[in-house]
Amino acid sequence: MSSYLSDIDPDRVPAHVAIVMDGNGRWARQRGLPRTEGHAAGEAAMFDTVKGGVQVGLRWLTMYAFSTENWNRPKSEVRFLMGFNRGLLRRRRQELHEMGVRVRFLGRRDWRVPRSVLREMEISEELTRDNQGMTLSIAFNYGGRVEIADAVRRLIADHDAGRLKGGRITPESIAARLYDPEMPDPDLIIRTSGEERLSNFLLWQAAYSELYFTPVLWPDFTREHLYEAIRDFQKRSRRFGGLGESG
Repeated sequence: MSSYLSDIDPDRVPAHVAIVMDGNGRWARQRGLPRTEGHAAGEAAMFDTVKGGVQVGLRWLTMYAFSTENWNRPKSEVRFLMGFNRGLLRRRRQELHEMGVRVRFLGRRDWRVPRSVLREMEISEELTRDNQGMTLSIAFNYGGRVEIADAVRRLIADHDAGRLKGGRITPESIAARLYDPEMPDPDLIIRTSGEERLSNFLLWQAAYSELYFTPVLWPDFTREHLYEAIRDFQKRSRRFGGLGESG
C-alpha cells in the first residue's frame, strides 16, 4: 500500500463497498451543459474509483449504474444511457481485465435492455470471469424491491417443485435466490451529491451496512474521496445488533 494510504489500516479495509453514483445531472446543470454531458463526465470518476478500490485492497465494489426507475426518464436520455453504457464496456473492459478485475452485472436482464447492451455485458463477464482481483459488480436495470420480489418468486417456484430444502422459508433461503448469492453484503455504502437515502439500492443486503454521505457530485468524485469514506468507516464500531467493546 502506498505511503499516502499509510493511515488506512489494511486489516480493516471493508471487503465490499457499494456506491450510489449520484449528481451527474446537477454537475452538468451547474455548467450550463446538457444532462448527458454529466453522465459522460462520470465515466472518469467511475474508473478512478475502480482503480482506487484495487489499490486499497477492496475485494468487491458495486456501483449503481442504472435503476429500474431510470426507465421513467426522458426517452432521449435513456437512449443515451444505453448507448453510453454499451460504449463504456467496449472501451474499458480490456483495461479492467488487465487490472485483474472480475466484472459482474446485477439486475434484471429483460426485454427492456437492448440486446446489443446485453451482448456487451456477456462479453465483459466472460472475458474477466477467471480474474482473481477485485470484483466489480455493476447494478444495471436494478431495483432492490424488484430483486427481493424476484427472489421470493423463485423461492415459491422451488417450494412448489419440491426443491426447497426442509420446505422452510428463512432469510437464508431468500438470500440464496438473490441475483448474485455469492456477493457479500456491503460493509459500506457511499452516496454522492448530498442526498441521504438508499433509493432502492441493495435493500436486502444493506441491513447492517455503514452509510456514508458526501456532498461531492459524482463527476467530481475521485479515489481520494473513496479513501476518506474508508477512513471514516474504520473509526466506527460495528455491533450487528450486539454490544460494542464498551458495552
